Amino acid sequence: MADDIIHFVRQRDLVFRRELGQGACGRTVLLYDDIIGEHFVCKKYAPYDERRRVELFENFKREIKILHLLHHPNVVRVFNYFLYPSSYAGYILMEFVEGNDIEDYLSQNPEAAASIFRQAIHGFHYLEANNVLHRDIRPGNLLVSADGRLKIIDFGFGKQIAASDDFGKSISLNWWCETPNEFAHSLYDFRTEVYFVGKLFQKILATSGPEEFEYAHLLSQMCAPEPDERISSFALCRTALLARGISDPEFSSADLRAYREFAAHLHTAISKLEAGTKYLTDADDVLRRLEALYPSVMLEEFLPKNTLIIRCFLDGAYYYARNEFPTTVLHSFLTFFRSCSRERRNVVLSNLHTRLDSLARYEKLADDDIPF
Repeated sequence: MADDIIHFVRQRDLVFRRELGQGACGRTVLLYDDIIGEHFVCKKYAPYDERRRVELFENFKREIKILHLLHHPNVVRVFNYFLYPSSYAGYILMEFVEGNDIEDYLSQNPEAAASIFRQAIHGFHYLEANNVLHRDIRPGNLLVSADGRLKIIDFGFGKQIAASDDFGKSISLNWWCETPNEFAHSLYDFRTEVYFVGKLFQKILATSGPEEFEYAHLLSQMCAPEPDERISSFALCRTALLARGISDPEFSSADLRAYREFAAHLHTAISKLEAGTKYLTDADDVLRRLEALYPSVMLEEFLPKNTLIIRCFLDGAYYYARNEFPTTVLHSFLTFFRSCSRERRNVVLSNLHTRLDSLARYEKLADDDIPF
Protein backbone atom coordinates (compact mmCIF):
# COMPACT_ATOMS: atom_id res chain seq x y z
CA MET A 1 0.00 0.00 0.00
CA ALA A 2 1.12 3.57 -0.59
CA ASP A 3 3.06 5.07 2.34
CA ASP A 4 3.68 1.66 3.92
CA ILE A 5 7.10 1.34 5.55
CA ILE A 6 9.44 -0.97 3.67
CA HIS A 7 11.91 -2.75 5.97
CA PHE A 8 15.32 -3.59 4.50
CA VAL A 9 16.53 -6.51 6.58
CA ARG A 10 19.66 -7.57 4.69
CA GLN A 11 22.96 -6.93 6.44
CA ARG A 12 26.37 -6.51 4.88
CA ASP A 13 29.49 -6.82 7.00
CA LEU A 14 32.46 -4.90 5.60
CA VAL A 15 36.12 -5.51 6.43
CA PHE A 16 37.92 -2.76 8.35
CA ARG A 17 41.19 -1.77 6.66
CA ARG A 18 42.53 1.33 8.40
CA GLU A 19 41.84 4.75 9.86
CA LEU A 20 41.89 7.63 7.38
CA GLY A 21 41.43 10.76 9.46
CA GLN A 22 39.27 13.07 11.51
CA GLY A 23 37.30 16.01 10.07
CA ALA A 24 35.16 18.67 11.64
CA CYS A 25 32.09 16.46 11.93
CA GLY A 26 33.33 12.95 11.43
CA ARG A 27 35.97 10.25 11.67
CA THR A 28 36.73 8.34 8.45
CA VAL A 29 37.87 4.75 7.99
CA LEU A 30 38.58 2.57 4.96
CA LEU A 31 36.33 -0.49 4.56
CA TYR A 32 36.42 -3.37 2.08
CA ASP A 33 33.47 -5.20 0.50
CA ASP A 34 34.74 -8.72 -0.24
CA ILE A 35 31.68 -9.60 -2.34
CA ILE A 36 32.25 -6.99 -5.04
CA GLY A 37 35.96 -6.44 -4.33
CA GLU A 38 35.71 -2.69 -3.72
CA HIS A 39 36.93 -0.30 -1.04
CA PHE A 40 34.70 2.38 0.49
CA VAL A 41 35.23 5.30 2.82
CA CYS A 42 32.96 5.26 5.82
CA LYS A 43 32.49 8.56 7.63
CA LYS A 44 31.17 8.21 11.15
CA TYR A 45 29.50 11.17 12.79
CA ALA A 46 32.02 12.04 15.50
CA PRO A 47 32.25 15.82 16.08
CA TYR A 48 35.59 17.24 17.18
CA ASP A 49 33.79 18.89 20.11
CA GLU A 50 31.50 16.42 21.87
CA ARG A 51 29.65 19.30 23.52
CA ARG A 52 28.40 20.28 20.03
CA ARG A 53 27.10 16.80 19.09
CA VAL A 54 23.46 17.90 18.85
CA GLU A 55 24.24 21.17 17.08
CA LEU A 56 26.62 19.72 14.47
CA PHE A 57 24.36 16.76 13.70
CA GLU A 58 22.43 19.09 11.39
CA ASN A 59 25.67 19.69 9.46
CA PHE A 60 26.09 15.95 9.06
CA LYS A 61 22.56 15.50 7.74
CA ARG A 62 23.05 18.46 5.40
CA GLU A 63 26.23 16.86 4.03
CA ILE A 64 24.26 13.71 3.15
CA LYS A 65 21.53 15.73 1.43
CA ILE A 66 24.08 17.70 -0.59
CA LEU A 67 26.07 14.65 -1.69
CA HIS A 68 22.91 12.89 -2.88
CA LEU A 69 22.27 15.84 -5.22
CA LEU A 70 25.67 15.70 -6.90
CA HIS A 71 26.95 13.52 -9.73
CA HIS A 72 30.15 14.82 -11.28
CA PRO A 73 33.55 13.28 -12.14
CA ASN A 74 35.32 15.79 -9.87
CA VAL A 75 33.03 15.44 -6.83
CA VAL A 76 33.18 12.49 -4.44
CA ARG A 77 30.24 10.06 -4.73
CA VAL A 78 28.03 8.90 -1.85
CA PHE A 79 26.69 5.34 -2.02
CA ASN A 80 24.63 4.97 1.15
CA TYR A 81 24.00 6.41 4.57
CA PHE A 82 22.68 5.31 7.97
CA LEU A 83 21.18 7.85 10.37
CA TYR A 84 20.10 7.36 13.99
CA PRO A 85 18.53 10.72 14.94
CA SER A 86 17.43 9.68 18.41
CA SER A 87 21.06 9.12 19.44
CA TYR A 88 22.61 11.74 17.14
CA ALA A 89 24.69 9.15 15.31
CA GLY A 90 25.19 8.19 11.70
CA TYR A 91 27.44 6.96 8.91
CA ILE A 92 28.04 7.85 5.26
CA LEU A 93 29.44 5.29 2.81
CA MET A 94 31.40 7.06 0.08
CA GLU A 95 33.74 6.57 -2.84
CA PHE A 96 37.37 5.82 -1.92
CA VAL A 97 39.86 8.10 -3.68
CA GLU A 98 43.25 6.40 -3.61
CA GLY A 99 45.79 9.18 -3.89
CA ASN A 100 47.08 12.33 -2.20
CA ASP A 101 45.80 15.75 -1.33
CA ILE A 102 46.31 18.35 -4.04
CA GLU A 103 49.33 19.93 -2.38
CA ASP A 104 51.24 16.65 -2.07
CA TYR A 105 50.23 15.53 -5.56
CA LEU A 106 51.42 18.71 -7.29
CA SER A 107 54.67 18.75 -5.31
CA GLN A 108 55.42 15.39 -6.97
CA ASN A 109 53.76 16.16 -10.33
CA PRO A 110 54.18 19.89 -11.04
CA GLU A 111 53.68 19.29 -14.77
CA ALA A 112 50.05 18.33 -14.02
CA ALA A 113 49.19 21.76 -12.54
CA ALA A 114 47.19 22.98 -15.56
CA SER A 115 45.14 19.77 -15.77
CA ILE A 116 44.38 19.77 -12.05
CA PHE A 117 43.44 23.47 -12.19
CA ARG A 118 41.00 22.83 -15.04
CA GLN A 119 39.40 19.95 -13.14
CA ALA A 120 39.01 22.12 -10.04
CA ILE A 121 37.28 24.84 -12.07
CA HIS A 122 34.93 22.31 -13.68
CA GLY A 123 34.14 20.68 -10.33
CA PHE A 124 33.41 23.95 -8.53
CA HIS A 125 31.47 25.23 -11.55
CA TYR A 126 29.24 22.17 -11.19
CA LEU A 127 28.70 22.94 -7.49
CA GLU A 128 27.94 26.56 -8.34
CA ALA A 129 25.46 25.50 -11.03
CA ASN A 130 23.68 23.42 -8.37
CA ASN A 131 23.74 26.27 -5.81
CA VAL A 132 26.10 24.42 -3.48
CA LEU A 133 28.76 26.25 -1.47
CA HIS A 134 31.57 24.04 -0.15
CA ARG A 135 32.81 26.57 2.47
CA ASP A 136 35.88 24.60 3.55
CA ILE A 137 38.31 24.83 0.63
CA ARG A 138 41.73 23.63 1.76
CA PRO A 139 44.35 21.16 0.41
CA GLY A 140 43.04 18.20 2.40
CA ASN A 141 39.59 18.54 0.85
CA LEU A 142 40.82 18.28 -2.75
CA LEU A 143 42.22 14.82 -3.42
CA VAL A 144 43.96 13.63 -6.58
CA SER A 145 44.03 9.96 -7.55
CA ALA A 146 47.11 8.21 -8.90
CA ASP A 147 45.79 8.64 -12.46
CA GLY A 148 45.39 12.42 -12.03
CA ARG A 149 41.65 12.71 -11.30
CA LEU A 150 40.73 15.48 -8.87
CA LYS A 151 37.90 14.92 -6.38
CA ILE A 152 36.30 17.52 -4.11
CA ILE A 153 35.50 15.92 -0.75
CA ASP A 154 34.14 16.75 2.72
CA PHE A 155 30.92 18.75 2.53
CA GLY A 156 30.56 18.94 6.32
CA PHE A 157 30.38 22.75 6.09
CA GLY A 158 28.57 22.70 2.74
CA LYS A 159 25.39 24.64 2.14
CA GLN A 160 22.78 24.67 -0.61
CA ILE A 161 21.69 28.18 -1.47
CA ALA A 162 17.96 28.71 -1.92
CA ALA A 163 17.77 32.51 -1.57
CA SER A 164 20.07 35.51 -1.51
CA ASP A 165 19.91 35.77 2.29
CA ASP A 166 21.55 32.30 2.54
CA PHE A 167 24.96 33.80 1.78
CA GLY A 168 25.76 34.80 5.36
CA LYS A 169 29.18 33.58 6.44
CA SER A 170 27.76 31.64 9.40
CA ILE A 171 30.99 29.64 9.82
CA SER A 172 34.20 30.25 11.70
CA LEU A 173 37.23 28.34 10.50
CA ASN A 174 40.95 28.71 10.98
CA TRP A 175 41.63 29.94 7.46
CA TRP A 176 45.01 29.06 6.01
CA CYS A 177 45.38 32.28 3.97
CA GLU A 178 44.45 35.94 4.13
CA THR A 179 40.66 36.20 4.05
CA PRO A 180 38.85 38.22 1.36
CA ASN A 181 37.42 41.65 2.04
CA GLU A 182 33.78 40.48 2.04
CA PHE A 183 34.44 38.72 5.37
CA ALA A 184 34.31 42.15 6.99
CA HIS A 185 30.62 42.18 6.03
CA SER A 186 29.96 38.57 7.15
CA LEU A 187 29.42 37.52 3.54
CA TYR A 188 30.41 34.21 1.95
CA ASP A 189 29.14 33.63 -1.60
CA PHE A 190 30.38 32.04 -4.82
CA ARG A 191 32.84 34.89 -5.36
CA THR A 192 34.35 33.84 -2.03
CA GLU A 193 34.70 30.24 -3.27
CA VAL A 194 36.46 31.57 -6.39
CA TYR A 195 38.88 33.44 -4.11
CA PHE A 196 39.78 30.45 -1.96
CA VAL A 197 40.29 28.13 -4.95
CA GLY A 198 42.51 30.77 -6.53
CA LYS A 199 44.52 31.31 -3.34
CA LEU A 200 44.91 27.56 -2.92
CA PHE A 201 46.52 27.20 -6.36
CA GLN A 202 48.53 30.38 -5.89
CA LYS A 203 50.00 28.97 -2.66
CA ILE A 204 50.81 25.57 -4.18
CA LEU A 205 52.26 26.96 -7.41
CA ALA A 206 54.56 29.28 -5.47
CA THR A 207 56.55 26.23 -4.32
CA SER A 208 55.54 23.34 -6.58
CA GLY A 209 54.35 24.76 -9.88
CA PRO A 210 55.91 24.90 -13.34
CA GLU A 211 58.02 27.93 -14.22
CA GLU A 212 55.19 29.27 -16.38
CA PHE A 213 51.57 28.53 -15.53
CA GLU A 214 49.34 28.89 -18.57
CA TYR A 215 46.39 30.18 -16.54
CA ALA A 216 48.38 32.74 -14.51
CA HIS A 217 46.23 35.67 -15.67
CA LEU A 218 42.97 33.94 -14.72
CA LEU A 219 44.48 32.94 -11.37
CA SER A 220 45.36 36.54 -10.57
CA GLN A 221 41.77 37.57 -11.36
CA MET A 222 40.51 34.93 -8.94
CA CYS A 223 42.73 36.13 -6.08
CA ALA A 224 41.71 39.79 -5.89
CA PRO A 225 40.87 40.53 -2.23
CA GLU A 226 38.11 42.98 -3.20
CA PRO A 227 35.08 41.03 -4.54
CA ASP A 228 34.14 43.70 -7.08
CA GLU A 229 37.61 43.38 -8.65
CA ARG A 230 37.53 39.57 -8.70
CA ILE A 231 36.21 37.33 -11.47
CA SER A 232 32.73 36.80 -10.10
CA SER A 233 31.88 33.14 -10.74
CA PHE A 234 33.19 29.73 -11.70
CA ALA A 235 30.98 29.97 -14.77
CA LEU A 236 33.15 32.87 -15.98
CA CYS A 237 36.32 30.99 -14.96
CA ARG A 238 35.17 28.00 -17.01
CA THR A 239 34.34 30.24 -19.97
CA ALA A 240 37.88 31.67 -19.78
CA LEU A 241 39.32 28.15 -19.83
CA LEU A 242 37.26 27.09 -22.81
CA ALA A 243 37.87 30.34 -24.67
CA ARG A 244 41.60 29.82 -24.31
CA GLY A 245 41.32 26.36 -25.83
CA ILE A 246 38.86 27.21 -28.59
CA SER A 247 40.74 30.32 -29.69
CA ASP A 248 43.94 28.33 -30.15
CA PRO A 249 44.99 28.29 -33.84
CA GLU A 250 44.95 24.49 -33.84
CA PHE A 251 41.13 24.62 -33.77
CA SER A 252 40.19 25.71 -37.25
CA SER A 253 36.66 26.53 -38.35
CA ALA A 254 36.47 23.04 -39.89
CA ASP A 255 37.58 21.53 -36.56
CA LEU A 256 34.88 23.44 -34.71
CA ARG A 257 32.21 22.32 -37.19
CA ALA A 258 33.30 18.68 -36.80
CA TYR A 259 33.21 18.93 -33.00
CA ARG A 260 29.93 20.81 -32.70
CA GLU A 261 28.00 18.59 -35.10
CA PHE A 262 29.29 15.46 -33.35
CA ALA A 263 28.63 16.85 -29.85
CA ALA A 264 25.06 17.75 -30.79
CA HIS A 265 24.35 14.26 -32.14
CA LEU A 266 25.96 12.54 -29.14
CA HIS A 267 23.95 14.66 -26.71
CA THR A 268 20.63 13.88 -28.39
CA ALA A 269 21.55 10.18 -28.64
CA ILE A 270 21.44 9.88 -24.82
CA SER A 271 18.19 10.35 -22.91
CA LYS A 272 19.51 10.20 -19.34
CA LEU A 273 22.38 8.78 -17.32
CA GLU A 274 22.37 6.46 -14.33
CA ALA A 275 23.70 8.22 -11.24
CA GLY A 276 26.87 6.12 -11.09
CA THR A 277 27.76 6.41 -14.77
CA LYS A 278 31.20 7.92 -15.34
CA TYR A 279 32.76 9.72 -18.27
CA LEU A 280 35.80 8.12 -19.88
CA THR A 281 38.61 10.62 -19.35
CA ASP A 282 41.58 8.89 -20.98
CA ALA A 283 41.75 10.61 -24.38
CA ASP A 284 43.97 7.87 -25.84
CA ASP A 285 41.48 5.21 -24.77
CA VAL A 286 38.58 7.14 -26.31
CA LEU A 287 40.53 7.45 -29.56
CA ARG A 288 41.24 3.70 -29.59
CA ARG A 289 37.55 2.96 -29.13
CA LEU A 290 36.57 5.29 -31.98
CA GLU A 291 39.26 3.82 -34.22
CA ALA A 292 37.94 0.32 -33.51
CA LEU A 293 34.32 1.33 -34.11
CA TYR A 294 34.58 3.22 -37.39
CA PRO A 295 35.72 0.39 -39.74
CA SER A 296 32.78 -1.74 -38.61
CA VAL A 297 30.20 0.92 -39.58
CA MET A 298 31.91 2.95 -42.31
CA LEU A 299 29.73 1.53 -45.11
CA GLU A 300 26.48 2.41 -43.32
CA GLU A 301 24.63 5.70 -43.75
CA PHE A 302 23.72 5.74 -40.05
CA LEU A 303 25.03 3.88 -37.01
CA PRO A 304 23.02 0.65 -36.53
CA LYS A 305 22.72 1.43 -32.78
CA ASN A 306 23.54 4.59 -30.89
CA THR A 307 24.98 2.49 -28.08
CA LEU A 308 27.98 1.81 -30.34
CA ILE A 309 29.12 5.41 -30.13
CA ILE A 310 27.87 6.13 -26.59
CA ARG A 311 30.04 3.43 -25.02
CA CYS A 312 33.12 5.07 -26.51
CA PHE A 313 32.56 7.90 -24.00
CA LEU A 314 30.66 6.47 -21.01
CA ASP A 315 31.26 3.79 -18.41
CA GLY A 316 27.96 2.78 -16.86
CA ALA A 317 24.23 2.63 -17.52
CA TYR A 318 22.08 5.06 -19.50
CA TYR A 319 18.94 5.38 -21.59
CA TYR A 320 19.50 6.10 -25.26
CA ALA A 321 17.38 7.63 -27.99
CA ARG A 322 16.74 6.09 -31.40
CA ASN A 323 17.50 9.19 -33.44
CA GLU A 324 19.70 8.63 -36.50
CA PHE A 325 23.43 9.20 -36.02
CA PRO A 326 25.10 9.79 -39.43
CA THR A 327 28.31 7.85 -40.02
CA THR A 328 29.76 10.89 -41.80
CA VAL A 329 29.50 12.86 -38.54
CA LEU A 330 31.50 10.15 -36.78
CA HIS A 331 34.09 10.15 -39.57
CA SER A 332 34.55 13.93 -39.46
CA PHE A 333 34.94 13.91 -35.69
CA LEU A 334 37.35 10.98 -35.74
CA THR A 335 39.52 12.72 -38.34
CA PHE A 336 39.54 15.88 -36.22
CA PHE A 337 40.13 14.07 -32.92
CA ARG A 338 42.94 11.99 -34.40
CA SER A 339 44.74 15.15 -35.56
CA CYS A 340 44.71 16.76 -32.10
CA SER A 341 47.57 16.72 -29.63
CA ARG A 342 46.86 15.01 -26.32
CA GLU A 343 46.26 18.40 -24.68
CA ARG A 344 43.74 19.36 -27.38
CA ARG A 345 41.99 15.99 -27.03
CA ASN A 346 41.59 16.67 -23.32
CA VAL A 347 40.00 20.03 -24.16
CA VAL A 348 37.60 18.28 -26.53
CA LEU A 349 36.63 15.68 -23.91
CA SER A 350 36.18 18.39 -21.29
CA ASN A 351 33.77 20.21 -23.60
CA LEU A 352 31.85 17.00 -24.31
CA HIS A 353 31.58 16.23 -20.60
CA THR A 354 30.30 19.72 -19.88
CA ARG A 355 27.62 19.26 -22.53
CA LEU A 356 26.63 15.85 -21.11
CA ASP A 357 26.42 17.34 -17.59
CA SER A 358 23.07 18.81 -18.65
CA LEU A 359 21.52 15.34 -19.03
CA ALA A 360 19.20 14.13 -16.29
CA ARG A 361 20.53 11.53 -13.83
CA TYR A 362 18.49 8.68 -12.32
CA GLU A 363 19.01 6.30 -9.42
CA LYS A 364 19.07 2.58 -10.11
CA LEU A 365 18.50 -0.10 -7.48
CA ALA A 366 19.45 -3.73 -7.96
CA ASP A 367 16.38 -5.99 -7.94
CA ASP A 368 17.77 -8.00 -5.02
CA ASP A 369 17.85 -4.90 -2.82
CA ILE A 370 14.07 -4.31 -3.02
CA PRO A 371 12.25 -6.19 -0.22
CA PHE A 372 8.84 -6.42 -1.88
